[in-house]
Amino acid sequence: MSIQTTFSIKDLENLSGIKAHTIRIWEKRYNLLEPNRTDTNIREYSLDSLKKLLNISFLYNSGLKISKIAALDEDEIIKLIEEYTVKDKDAHTIQLLKTAMFEFNYPLFQKTIQEFEKTNDFRTLFFDIFIPLLTELGTLWHTGTIDPAHEHFISELIKQKIIVNIDSLKKESFDDTKPTFCLYLPHHEMHEIGLLYCHYEVLKAGFNTVYLGPNIPLENLKHIVKHYQNVLFLSYFTVKPKKTPLAKYIVDYSDKIDSEKKQSLWLMGRETQELKEKNTFNNITVVQNHTELIEKLKILKKS
Repeated sequence: MSIQTTFSIKDLENLSGIKAHTIRIWEKRYNLLEPNRTDTNIREYSLDSLKKLLNISFLYNSGLKISKIAALDEDEIIKLIEEYTVKDKDAHTIQLLKTAMFEFNYPLFQKTIQEFEKTNDFRTLFFDIFIPLLTELGTLWHTGTIDPAHEHFISELIKQKIIVNIDSLKKESFDDTKPTFCLYLPHHEMHEIGLLYCHYEVLKAGFNTVYLGPNIPLENLKHIVKHYQNVLFLSYFTVKPKKTPLAKYIVDYSDKIDSEKKQSLWLMGRETQELKEKNTFNNITVVQNHTELIEKLKILKKS
């Protein structure tokens, strides 16, 4: 698959939040962008045009009139962005990470994260920057605005960042007085970022962990039960298993893993949310999101 280097006006709308008809008006009235034209007279925009529009949209959303922005040269725009970043640091950070994604620019990603971390902890980085960014990228991927390569590039960097913070929390030995969380993704599930962040929060709360990662068949969990007395399983279902098989998955878990030792299973992710009201298994807990996970860990720690 070729990597996208030109963008339609609809792509620009999806990426910047500025409506296509507004972009056309700005082009005509202020000459803000200069798209190329295909043989059929359809606008095509370069990566430089996209980056310029992202900068313009940041200032516009910060309250500046488009007429004022249009009168600025590139250096003046950058200077204004630096001033307004103090007021809306999160939006600017996300904008820079999107730029890093389109340029496949690791140094820009790293510099942007390091700047944000000067005044924020990792939890704030995840909730205020990574979650909104990944949510937006999911929408952009489904609409065909970005290539899988772009999404994979930024997702892998986010995973690496979480892993670095996990490593900083790891203990040299287990505390036998505390439960051991076994974190895994079900068979064929490969979306790991949500589970990785769960691992970070479980460690931060002081619990023992065994991290198995993606694509774990249910029967493999038996090996964990044999080695640890006080195990709590935690899994994250993003696309697998689908909603109908999920009920069967829970029954199979209760029969195969929970039948003797009553092992609890905490379930998270998009595919589990409909179970919140329907769950009739005492050993199954549906956790809505990472915020709720943090609260449940606090309660468990006190018990």
